[in-house]
Amino acid sequence: MSGMEMDKLASDYLLTNEEAADIALEYGVVPVIPDDKGPEIYPRITPNDMSMHPLRPPVVTIMGHVDHGKTTLLDTLRSSSITASEAGGITQHIGAFSVQLDGGENITFLDTPGHAAFSAMRARGANATDIVVLVVAADDGVMPQTKEAIQHALDADVPIIVAINKCDKAGVDPSQIKEELLQYGIQTEDLGGDIQAVEISALKGTGVDELSENIVTLAEVLDLRAEVDIPVHATVIESQVEKGHGNIASVLVKRGTLNIGDIIIAGTAWCKVRNMTDDRGNSVSSVGPAGAARVTGWKEIPQAGDMVLQAESEAQAKSVVNHRVEKRKNKSQLASISSMNDKRRETHARENIERAEEKAHARAVREYYQGIRSSYPDPLEKKDGSEEGVDNPEANKPALLLPIIVKGDVSGTVEAVEAALGRLPNKKIKPVVLNTGVGPVSESDVAIASSSEQCVIIAFNVKADKKTQNVAKRQKVQIMSSRIIYKLLEDVEQLMLDRLPSVFVDDLQGEAVVQQIFDITMKGNKTASIAGSRVTSGLLTKSAKTSVLRNDKVLYTGEISSFKNVKSDIFEASKGQEFGIAFDGFEDLRQGDVIQSFRQKELPKKLE
Repeated sequence: MSGMEMDKLASDYLLTNEEAADIALEYGVVPVIPDDKGPEIYPRITPNDMSMHPLRPPVVTIMGHVDHGKTTLLDTLRSSSITASEAGGITQHIGAFSVQLDGGENITFLDTPGHAAFSAMRARGANATDIVVLVVAADDGVMPQTKEAIQHALDADVPIIVAINKCDKAGVDPSQIKEELLQYGIQTEDLGGDIQAVEISALKGTGVDELSENIVTLAEVLDLRAEVDIPVHATVIESQVEKGHGNIASVLVKRGTLNIGDIIIAGTAWCKVRNMTDDRGNSVSSVGPAGAARVTGWKEIPQAGDMVLQAESEAQAKSVVNHRVEKRKNKSQLASISSMNDKRRETHARENIERAEEKAHARAVREYYQGIRSSYPDPLEKKDGSEEGVDNPEANKPALLLPIIVKGDVSGTVEAVEAALGRLPNKKIKPVVLNTGVGPVSESDVAIASSSEQCVIIAFNVKADKKTQNVAKRQKVQIMSSRIIYKLLEDVEQLMLDRLPSVFVDDLQGEAVVQQIFDITMKGNKTASIAGSRVTSGLLTKSAKTSVLRNDKVLYTGEISSFKNVKSDIFEASKGQEFGIAFDGFEDLRQGDVIQSFRQKELPKKLE
């Protein structure tokens, strides 16, 4: 084993196929390793000479910061009303739209969300595109999602056209935006670079024609061509479950032609194309390169970003999908084994160090009693768990959990919401996603939620029917509906705060000084000491927690048994007022003692 670099393995180490095979070979046994090669399909190799193939429309992705006018620009280009259908005017998921310009040229646009939660969608948009139009608001400048969009475009090696929007506003200076973009590697033509910049007003349509001309000109320079007579090669832009239509995926064709009746595969889902509609809802029988369509007929929901390839038959599609599912399962098992082995190595290493320290300490003790050492060894330090939380009650104290089920209209939205929840502060309370799904909230979602204590269902851009709502009400399951991501995150954070336990501190509300001690006779000839006192600051109340101090040392903390002014019972005494006071179980009061009255103050809750 040492010759095979396995001398450090423990008895509970789980072997991988390769390690088990090496051991078998070492002992002269021929291992039989399952062949991972199974049925698979791949896209055709792109020919070196594309000049014989027809030109295709460019695929353009509009990117930028939230509310900088991306969807309004696309709305103007299409001369329709996309923005009105988007919650709060903010695009919630990628939409693919075909636009025919006045000159007859076609352009396919992808509109990506601007909110921080949708980073993965912007990355998909950049990777599926030929040209990126970077929209920057002249009155707002370069913002966080602007920087991120620039990085996505540069990483994908995609040419950029800058559209400086809202130039119709008074007091804006587009030249400042161009100078600001220099910091992020975007050098426009008028500053000596090769990136086109167009000043526009998406709302009024100013400069939009010039932007369209620049896109067409750049597309001509790029000489975009694609084969039309090969098996289709496409990309899933979005996927969802739609009532009455079942599983639907928005598909962007890259090469080939997609026809009704074709058998296609995307990830671990396959489909016999039953129906296709364009972005205006019109049925189409075929879609060529750079065309986008909503495809129905999927057996399962494909994931956004999956490559779509055409199969020869249903039998081949099923075979390939089954192989991919098995491959994914094996990969997951290998990752799990690797993680378990890493944890066990860490545990064994820590235990070995502790055993070595204990042996060294025991040897030092023996040497002391044998006269070899002059002093008794220091006791072993107890691990305080400052690094790993061992033996540290606060470190070991588990965070509260907020179980969540996420339902959304499309898979990309669900993915983004789940990722955004994972980035919320979670030291005190941690949101845990139990389950996700595409489509409306169902009774089975409510059943899953009711089995977990205080589980919440997030319904993003989807609804629950009346029957499901009634079931949720009976089961006391909360359904949080939202259409705008940042408002959803605010609501979840507030819910997390509400779930945190209240923390109270003692807040000093008043002080008094004992002036004189009186002994009075009570019922049954018992005597009691009453402290005649005067309030020096604030307010003393009978119901409050009270402390007695002498020379700044607390002698007593407890409740007031008697609180009087002359002979009348009082409930509070303010500054300058005199009163007599006695305490439960404490009579050692002296002149000059300080009496402090506290009220419970709830600290504001905050997430960490």
